[in-house]
Amino acid sequence: MLKMSMFAAAVLCLLASPVLAQDEEAVDSFVLPAFNGVAVSQAPEAGLGVCFGPFVGDAMDCAVAQCVAQSGLGPEDCAPNLWCYPHGWVADIFMQHNEGPHWHKFVCDQQDQASLEAVVKTECAKDFLLSCEVVRIWDNEGQQIFGEGADPQLPAPPTAIE
Repeated sequence: MLKMSMFAAAVLCLLASPVLAQDEEAVDSFVLPAFNGVAVSQAPEAGLGVCFGPFVGDAMDCAVAQCVAQSGLGPEDCAPNLWCYPHGWVADIFMQHNEGPHWHKFVCDQQDQASLEAVVKTECAKDFLLSCEVVRIWDNEGQQIFGEGADPQLPAPPTAIE
């Protein structure tokens, strides 16, 4: 029983030591995550928004705003339909069904361009597709390396007021 009590006391001391070691003046040191994700919002056959960012909420809001601006529809029509974190290499693929409807499919989280191209090739090999082509490609840093379109980068976060 004494051994168990001494063990419990030692564990409590170890757990409390980080709290006691903190400086009295707390410094607000917010750090952004190390990786970005990609958010996609689409209004079927009307608009598309794509944004990269470290936080899902900010990136989704940005993607919805781009979709609304492109489509002229409301936010309720521009449904967010993808959050990929971390994003890795990303491709925006335009696909059209044999019967007419078309959409954009996004492939993400690929380690390099070769693996991204292999996944795109597999996606485009589906029998029901009339058309399938890559519209845009982004590298693992979120830099667009192929295609044209709206800038998918979020605005810089505001700096702290001192």
